[in-house]
Amino acid sequence: MANTRDIRRRIKSVKNTMQITKAMQMVAASKMKKAQDIALSGRPYALLLADILGSLGGMDLSSSELPFFQRRDVKNRGILVVSSDKGLCGALNANLFRHLTKQDGNCCYVALGKRGAQFVSRTKRDLLADFPLSDNASFSEVRPAVEFLIKAFIEKKIDTVEVLYTNFINTLRQEPEVIQLLPVVDVSTMLETLRKRFGQKDAALPKDGREIHFEPDREKILAELAALYFKQEVYQLVLEAKASEHSARMVAMKSATDNAKSLIDDLTLEYNRVRQASITQEILEISAAAFAK
Repeated sequence: MANTRDIRRRIKSVKNTMQITKAMQMVAASKMKKAQDIALSGRPYALLLADILGSLGGMDLSSSELPFFQRRDVKNRGILVVSSDKGLCGALNANLFRHLTKQDGNCCYVALGKRGAQFVSRTKRDLLADFPLSDNASFSEVRPAVEFLIKAFIEKKIDTVEVLYTNFINTLRQEPEVIQLLPVVDVSTMLETLRKRFGQKDAALPKDGREIHFEPDREKILAELAALYFKQEVYQLVLEAKASEHSARMVAMKSATDNAKSLIDDLTLEYNRVRQASITQEILEISAAAFAK
């Protein structure tokens, strides 16, 4: 049985750990609120860009000569893995990587976040490039990865551009999923998927029967708009992943803090029992010595 000194030391150690997890929980809660607000505020803009792309190009873009809208035979899938740079976020990354191992076909990966790059390298998968991702997740951090993917897609090194990320549903629920962004072959389905994912009602732009004159021409405007939509959509998915990360970390740190409190209670009870047993033993020894005389 442990003596009282050992139990006191362990109680002190657990209390110190609990203070750390409590502080991390509060920091994660603050970052979570900010990340959630940013992610939610970006959803209408992503939907608006998709609506404009659909109204500009029409719902059938198969006739366009742009590579963004041309269906290909898929030989190499290009997957952008959005993970965290840090740990201590529960099973968030483990669930994401479990989903990654289920991907079929020949896959080439681009990693946003250290954890994803480490996992892809460790499992001997084809890692084309990796990029850092801070807690703020600014657009300037995401842009190099997006431009790398666009270049690889245009040069036909990859035949699809997909994003594997953790979708933010609510504070207690985050689910990994894969979204294919390129090529865009059906705008109506794309819009329906976006609205379903964001929980928005079907509210298309007002119809305008007037003839539209494009300057400089329709293909150039479609090219610029498609690139802008793709960049914004990837950035929006990164924001969703960041909101999921901070939510998962806050829940994990809260669970760790609650477990520390429970452990302290158990240790305190054990300390009191050991102390009481020690006092009882001393009384018995004193009484025995008195009777012996």
